[in-house]
Amino acid sequence: VDTERMRPTPDPAPAGRRACDSSARRMSAALAAMGVLHFVRPEPFDGLIPPFLPGSARAWTHGSGVAELAVAGLLAVPRTRRAGGRAAQALFLGVWPGNAWMAWRWRRRPWPAQLVSLGRLPLQVPLIRAAGRVARS
Repeated sequence: VDTERMRPTPDPAPAGRRACDSSARRMSAALAAMGVLHFVRPEPFDGLIPPFLPGSARAWTHGSGVAELAVAGLLAVPRTRRAGGRAAQALFLGVWPGNAWMAWRWRRRPWPAQLVSLGRLPLQVPLIRAAGRVARS
């Protein structure tokens, strides 16, 4: 019996990289889903667009949907994952004003809605960090 053939071959990717690949795939799936929603149900996203931005809210909604789909594609492919991580960081920074605008607009709503709108603001920080880890992997 050839015992060398029976040994499992070690995974060449270290555990940290496998975890980062998994994180990139989850981030890609989430961004793809959100990007599709920007086209299927754009109305909720229109309300996140600050009025001081030029153009229509719908144009910004569709543009951010395209950006989310593009970043999802970059993250999904290992060869472009590093660029996808950087692009995701930029995207998460770019949507922060929309979250801040939502929190401002919802400041007089019932407290559960206010908590949701305020909770979105610090949520961006771990997303930006996770995207940075993907970019560095």
